[in-house]
Amino acid sequence: MTPEFVTSFAADAILVTVKLSAPPLLVALILGLAVSIFQAVTQIQEMTLAIIPKMMGVMGVLIIFLPWFITVAADYMEKVLTNIPFYVGLG
Repeated sequence: MTPEFVTSFAADAILVTVKLSAPPLLVALILGLAVSIFQAVTQIQEMTLAIIPKMMGVMGVLIIFLPWFITVAADYMEKVLTNIPFYVGLG
């Protein structure tokens, strides 16, 4: 197993992680910012007001992007599984 091979797989793993986590995190960030501005303007400091929109937004994004998430994860898994013989030294 060469250092380039390991580095390539680590970079791919990080890239897949970023791809899969970015949409829900961005939606949570935007909704959290919007709710915080609304709370600051209206002086309503209710904790459920901050949590519920973020939860609903993240759930919506997960449902909408689920086919894409599965495709990205399956493509990465296929790459990993096709290189298993190389991991074990058989390739």
